[in-house]
Amino acid sequence: MRGQRFRMHDAVRSYAAARAAEDEDRAQAAAAHERLIRVYAGLADAVIRMVDGKMSTRANQFGVHGFASLDAALRWLDDESSFITAALRHSEGVDQQAVLDLLGALCDFCLLRGDLYRLGEIDELTQVVAAGQNGLKGQQGRLVRSVQWRTGIAARQLGELDKARTTLASVVDQYMEADQEAAAAMALISLGITLHHQGNLPEAAVRIREALELQEPPELAGDRAWGLHALAAVERDRARLAEAARLLETSLDLHRESESVHGEAWAHFQLGQVHLRFGDVEPAEVELRRALDLYGRTRDDRGEAWALTQLGRARVVDGDPGPAVDGLREALSRHREAEDARGEAWTQYYLGQALEVGGERDEAVRELERARTMFSRMRDVYGLAYARHHSGRVTRDQRAARTGNLRNSGFARQLLVDARADFRRIGLAHGEAWTCLELAVIDAGNGRLSQALGLCEEAVRLFIAYGDRRGEDWARFLRCTMLPYAVPAAPEEARAELGRLAQAPHPARDGRLEDCLETYGVILGRGVDPAEGWQAWRLGLVPNLHSREVMGVPRA
Repeated sequence: MRGQRFRMHDAVRSYAAARAAEDEDRAQAAAAHERLIRVYAGLADAVIRMVDGKMSTRANQFGVHGFASLDAALRWLDDESSFITAALRHSEGVDQQAVLDLLGALCDFCLLRGDLYRLGEIDELTQVVAAGQNGLKGQQGRLVRSVQWRTGIAARQLGELDKARTTLASVVDQYMEADQEAAAAMALISLGITLHHQGNLPEAAVRIREALELQEPPELAGDRAWGLHALAAVERDRARLAEAARLLETSLDLHRESESVHGEAWAHFQLGQVHLRFGDVEPAEVELRRALDLYGRTRDDRGEAWALTQLGRARVVDGDPGPAVDGLREALSRHREAEDARGEAWTQYYLGQALEVGGERDEAVRELERARTMFSRMRDVYGLAYARHHSGRVTRDQRAARTGNLRNSGFARQLLVDARADFRRIGLAHGEAWTCLELAVIDAGNGRLSQALGLCEEAVRLFIAYGDRRGEDWARFLRCTMLPYAVPAAPEEARAELGRLAQAPHPARDGRLEDCLETYGVILGRGVDPAEGWQAWRLGLVPNLHSREVMGVPRA
């Protein structure tokens, strides 16, 4: 198995080749080596087809070659990958389509197993093989493009997002120039996913939709399934949850039709996250456990780690911090083993949330700061914005709990100001709106009521823009709590606004807000003293983590 075999020294290999040349007819040796490459290509491609299904890169090319199960097939490829790489080192004169098939399958296997070191070796090997093709520029280009596409994906997994974007953009252009539209579409999807990870959601959606247009032909249905679930992830993070759910249902159908176990795993994984955004924990956990099972069947350690991360997050959303912390720490260890920097950063982020819910604010701040540092290092603006937002929230509450007021919130406020700028730059109204509310809490607690009211009104506008009634409720409520302290005649306006809110319930409303409406109604009824200053934070009448993490957008 890998790690238990020694690689032959080049001098030994050269000696063996020289003796073989003396003892055998060169033509017969070359023919035998070509047969070996063809057999390896058929077997390796069949294994990956059992994982990824009938995609354009290998649809209907090979049978299952008698593998008893997916596990047996993956075990064979794991055992033989070192020998396959050695065989490819001497592929001069071998049919280059067979070499291309074998390289592609081996690259996909390296990505699946997280063996990015071997993928780098294959990249170097490809350059050597391409250089030895004696002027066959078309074949050279196909070999290089095939491996470059996978190295771009590997760079993304390592958190090298700028490098991934540059590599994948170049590969897309090369495929387009070579009129390889199916391959260009798959590279466009990879580019779109990278842009999504960097926080450029509008361009990510454009790129993936370009890919889907190229994947309209029925024979590319297996490829299209991957594009649909990638687009769904983008639309989910743009708060278009109903659209994301529709895309994922279609994607799941296509993955099943194309027999893609791996694709189905990722679609279930994305669907679980959509359910979490709606606050539906039980169906989310069902989808995530399906994904975990399918990742296990394909021996995708990286996918399993991501599923464990989201299962831990589900416990956070459900207000169950103990199991959440345990699950997220296990996921964190798995991400580190897989060298998945993004997975590690997001797991630390959710671990910070779990610790916050469990009342461990000091440790929560440390984890959120670690996540913030990692996102900053990999230039993941999307993750950085979220980490800044939550680090600012928890830092504010941590310091306020020690002093009994919000006056020592300068550093927290700067984090939230930076987060708001990030959210605005990447066009994420959900993040910007909630950041406005967290800033409003700080400003109101420091006597800057006019500024706080302006932030609440800006939040209302942003929530309405993308249809989040849950967030809009909280923004209007917080405004009600501030009005009596900002304008002398405002208590009547606050009572009227509070009454309108109480009389307009809807399914997306946060249950906690109902309690706050009732409590503040009693407070207003007794009368407020503007000289006391804003009291809502001290009384616990402000949104918490769960209030923010669930979106109140339409379900259909």
